[in-house]
Amino acid sequence: MVNLSKQIKGYINFCECMKGVSEKTKAAYQTDLKQFRGWHGNDYEWCNKPVILDFISFAYKTYKPRTAKRKIASLKAFFHYLETEEIIEYDPFHKINYKRKEALILPRTFPSSVLSKILNYAYTSFNSNSINEYQRKNISRDIAVFELLFASGVRVGELCSLKSYDVDIKQKLIKVTGKGNRERYIQITNPSVLKALRLYKNNFSKCIDETGYFFINNRGRKLQEQSVRCIINKYVNKTGIEIHITPHMFRHTVATMLTEEDVDIRYIQELLGHSSIQTTQIYTHISLSAQKKILSKKHPRNKIHINI
Repeated sequence: MVNLSKQIKGYINFCECMKGVSEKTKAAYQTDLKQFRGWHGNDYEWCNKPVILDFISFAYKTYKPRTAKRKIASLKAFFHYLETEEIIEYDPFHKINYKRKEALILPRTFPSSVLSKILNYAYTSFNSNSINEYQRKNISRDIAVFELLFASGVRVGELCSLKSYDVDIKQKLIKVTGKGNRERYIQITNPSVLKALRLYKNNFSKCIDETGYFFINNRGRKLQEQSVRCIINKYVNKTGIEIHITPHMFRHTVATMLTEEDVDIRYIQELLGHSSIQTTQIYTHISLSAQKKILSKKHPRNKIHINI
């Protein structure tokens, strides 16, 4: 019988060396597969259909649908690897149908007035005479974070992973490394965003050169995802905004607003770095107001007149 623990370790190594997955993805695979090992309890008869079906049932009963789906996907990829590498003769997932119809969960967004309130507070604070240069420097970083999150729709991990050479302010271009190490280029055209990035870079140039990363924290090191969440929470509290805002909501909001402006969904897919357009199509479900506006003005039925 093939040793499960040994094969999990080999698969994680394969994902890191051959597939080049991110640390975050690798950690998720490790968590999911170790959970399968711990749930099964031993190394006997783990690669058969009944065991996997039991685990799928356990996952859906224990976790939210999206989390359960991810854990099952991790397990499926693991078994595919085992079969491809001829470690097992047959992948039991070939005869397992586990797809479930899930309730549509719409992305959480915020109105443009909320971003306006945050940015106005940040810019006013930056120009205040009551702060010192250290505070002004950090506020310039906060503004750059807000502006780039909304201008590009990048994930918070992508933002924090930007290297110094990924942000070309002169060419108005940033290079983003997304999931699966897929690279995409995003143009930054708004003058205010470019000005904010330029000001921030001037204030943090020394630390940027030393670390090699574009966004720097208060201690002169790479900005972490949790720090971005803390920055957002600070400004939300300062402005009295009563909704909880996460970095990912910036991504959802800009995608939704572009959809409502009748921007081609393929462009939005490219902007967000989605590998499948099906992922991007979620935003079409929350643009009914825009749909109503478009149909009321542009539907060809409006040009047909009946003479009575």
